[in-house]
Amino acid sequence: MFVSIARPVVGEEEIAAVVAVLRGGQLTQAERVAEFERAFAGFHGAEHGVATSSGTTALTAALLAHELGPGDEVIVPSFSFFASAAAVVGVGAKPVFADIEPDTYCLSPDAAEAAITPRTRAIMAVHLYGHPADMARLEALCRARGLVLLEDVAHAPGARIDGRAVGGFGTAAFSFHPTKNLTTGEGGMVLTNDAALAQRLRMIRSQGRAVPHGPHEIFGYNFRMSEVSAAIGAIQLRRLPEALRRRQEHAAYYAEHLTGMGLPTVRAGSEHVYHQYTVRLPAGVPRPVFLERLRENGIEGRVYYATPIHREPAFERGGEYRALELPETERACREVVSLPVHPGLTPDELARVARAASSACRA
Repeated sequence: MFVSIARPVVGEEEIAAVVAVLRGGQLTQAERVAEFERAFAGFHGAEHGVATSSGTTALTAALLAHELGPGDEVIVPSFSFFASAAAVVGVGAKPVFADIEPDTYCLSPDAAEAAITPRTRAIMAVHLYGHPADMARLEALCRARGLVLLEDVAHAPGARIDGRAVGGFGTAAFSFHPTKNLTTGEGGMVLTNDAALAQRLRMIRSQGRAVPHGPHEIFGYNFRMSEVSAAIGAIQLRRLPEALRRRQEHAAYYAEHLTGMGLPTVRAGSEHVYHQYTVRLPAGVPRPVFLERLRENGIEGRVYYATPIHREPAFERGGEYRALELPETERACREVVSLPVHPGLTPDELARVARAASSACRA
């Protein structure tokens, strides 16, 4: 059997919940969404959850709720999914790209501090691959400089730092895409401890209305989550601790059995939830050849991410970032490969991946 990089785990409970929604006739945002919001926020120790239609709309709503826009700069890592920066552009603000830490692949607090200008309004930490960013330093930096702290938690629901869940440090955006550790099919969520901000987020996601069919008090959008998505999410959330435990067990197996490549590290006090198990290939191991060897053994490897965001055509076209040098970002883009780590892996599949990957490096 082909070992895929991701395999959403959706069972009979999710199917029954979807059928119940369809039979009930209330398909758009209603009580199931509200219940999912409360449960998800509680799981992460946050006061308020505002569900959205995707991770990208969650990021966009978070930026809009803080009134970030033209003339403002937001510091973001260039080693992330495109949406981290595209959402900044989407609200009219400017992404300022900063380098990453070489061991965790997360935004470097030193690089973020060096990138601050008089126009900086916010810093976006991305908990890449499921490893928490250095939130103690970033939180202190934002507090000292009067900046908004944003968290892109698309990869890391359930990750913790010294027992404190990520998503509770700043205004946090989550994604529930099918490949994520928790899926609703498509969907997202913003978490915050600020009641006024939560209310503004709810208005932004519902065409600027504070109540259904009420006046449009601000300019907003249709970023609403469906009842079908929320019904799936509620069940997935109950399963999340077990799913994360299995990911961590699979990562521990790889740490013991993979050879010839750089393995993920975990910062002291941090809990990694392994949305991806990402290794570094050593010099002399061509990545296309490595990936082809995996495919020959019926295994899918993926590169997240081969191109820094600021080198993507959409950003390159204007020329503004052409001279920007981010050495750790560029090195990671050349060297990383992600291996299957999802909860659906069997012991035999884990062993196959470890043997094939180690053999490809030796060869």
